[in-house]
Amino acid sequence: MTAQNPFFETWTTPFGMPPFDRVQTAHFRPAIEAGMAAQRAEIEAIATNAAPAGFANTIEAMERSGEALRRVTHVFRNLAGTLSDDGMRAVEREVAPLFARHRSAIWLDPRLFARVDAVFSAREGLGLNAGQKRLVERVHKGFTRSGARLADDERERLSAITERLATLGTQFSQNVLKDENDFLLVLDGEADLAGLPEDFRAGAAALASERGQAGKHAVSLSRGNVESFLTYSTRRDLREKLLDGFLKRGENGGDSDNRAIISETVRLRAERARLLGYATYADFKLDDTMAETPAAVRELLDRVWAAGRARALRERESLQRMMRADGVNDALAAHDWRHYSEKLRRAEFAIDDAELRAWFPLDRVIAAAFFVAGELFGLRFEERPDLPVYHPDARTFEVKDAAGAHVAIFIGDYFARGSKRGGAWMSAFRSQQKLDGDTRPIIVNVLNVARPAPGEPALLSLDDARTLFHEFGHALHGMLSNVTYPSLAGTAVSTDFVELPSQLYEHWLLRPEVLRRFALHARTGEPLPEALLQKVLAARAFNQGFATVEYCASTYVDLDLHLADPAAAADPLAFERDVLARIDKPAEIPMRHRSPHFSHVFSGEGYAAGYYSYLWSEVLDADAFSAFEEKGDVFDRETAEKLREFIYSAGNLRDPKEAYTAFRGRLPTPDALLAKRGLTETG
Repeated sequence: MTAQNPFFETWTTPFGMPPFDRVQTAHFRPAIEAGMAAQRAEIEAIATNAAPAGFANTIEAMERSGEALRRVTHVFRNLAGTLSDDGMRAVEREVAPLFARHRSAIWLDPRLFARVDAVFSAREGLGLNAGQKRLVERVHKGFTRSGARLADDERERLSAITERLATLGTQFSQNVLKDENDFLLVLDGEADLAGLPEDFRAGAAALASERGQAGKHAVSLSRGNVESFLTYSTRRDLREKLLDGFLKRGENGGDSDNRAIISETVRLRAERARLLGYATYADFKLDDTMAETPAAVRELLDRVWAAGRARALRERESLQRMMRADGVNDALAAHDWRHYSEKLRRAEFAIDDAELRAWFPLDRVIAAAFFVAGELFGLRFEERPDLPVYHPDARTFEVKDAAGAHVAIFIGDYFARGSKRGGAWMSAFRSQQKLDGDTRPIIVNVLNVARPAPGEPALLSLDDARTLFHEFGHALHGMLSNVTYPSLAGTAVSTDFVELPSQLYEHWLLRPEVLRRFALHARTGEPLPEALLQKVLAARAFNQGFATVEYCASTYVDLDLHLADPAAAADPLAFERDVLARIDKPAEIPMRHRSPHFSHVFSGEGYAAGYYSYLWSEVLDADAFSAFEEKGDVFDRETAEKLREFIYSAGNLRDPKEAYTAFRGRLPTPDALLAKRGLTETG
């Protein structure tokens, strides 16, 4: 197997693409273990170097280490999320603790830290440029936050905690995927299909056939499927059944129940924070972000919550009246909100979301995202069906600049399937760096759009289209990266800054300049009628009370779980109920992510105590787009160049506050966010 393992070869594929056609599940663990062994040898050489510690022989040498491991890891983690099966899940469980142990061995090596600390202490006199100095500071902070200053027994305990958390995070993610795949709402007959538009029916028929229910229709727990069904179905009982299945992922008992994992995870995170000198895990996590403290997060959260909740209560009253007018005298419930909200939107704005989808076929939305990138940054996208792909759904594009020079490879993997975890994300098969030559990135966007019937176009809701633009904003952050050192490249920034490029990019979706060009009817090719376009623009702030409440509720639970005594998480559902009661969440609006399936927070640590990041970044993105509006041109060349230089291309070369100030000239206030959401201080 070693002789046939492509990870032990130099890849001769175009652009150094992974040779996906030759990669097998059995290749991963041997290649990962070999990569770890190679990096251990490289780190040992740095740690035992007899020469005095300097930038080149310590910091730069560390940046060069681990290339073989990075190569296999990028492929493995991407395929584990998009081509999961029993074999891949088994390897995930096996290697999760190995990765944690390997990382701890590096970051807790006292010999290595002594050299890093020496370079850090002497950094002002080493003649470093700004990027090199930033790298030294970030590497040093990484060591201290990993426990490099701890005593031997504390380092040993910290390493054990890190390893256990890696195992728990992997199991959490796999449990959510299992519950999603185990659930299927089968629709049998016309009565079960009442209210569903034709394109949804076609996709539901295709899914039923794929899942062994030929001749029927079916709905999975893909978020897009669930939200569409809740919007259109007139069968209140089926809406309730589907939403119940969606909300109870990870808490159904048995081997896939995540409640015990949450309890242990919260306890171990708190213990690690205390070892590192922090009062709580939230204090530890936020110490290395723009927000800096839990108090700053709560201040913003409380301000937005007050306005959003007040707006949501008014929305609830309107929906209850509409429900009674529809002949339903029961109280409005969570499974009713989207259905009656869509009816209200049709009544207020004469917009039918099912009809509107016809003007947002997937291919046109992709083209619109590419067009905006061209107008802002001079990028061109050429589809390359000749390049290797890991699945037939994946589409590959070569990205070039205005002069025709190669910039990146972009992969779009848009359709839902059982082997793909839920949600949408951006990742990299290779990141940009210029440490040795100019390594150009290979970036992937993964979505879960409902697959249409054969021969039919995939039609997107506005939320689906917004998600595509959001993830493409992340992709641009990776593709436009222009830094020397891998550790500072692309999206390697704080979580409350990383959402700025993605959320900012969403603004261009609903610009008239974009809609008039790309919102073309899937069958007739006719442009979106001007009257309907204006209605879409007028309805942008519709239902924002609901959107604000469902998001903020999840954010409060995340923050409070990581601030409280970890004993409080012994029953995470009881804790969740207590938090929601304290903030007086309207019962008719469920959390966007309930704790047992909150993968942002428990499948890893990226957004743990950090789900607020979307809101924090929204303060930035609302203000940043105003920079274009103030110029009277949403493609203003000067503003776009500054955006590229200080945000999209800069990676982690600067502190986020400095980077934003360099672009905008100042830091923002939440006012632009409240205006964007159509909220006021009193709701």
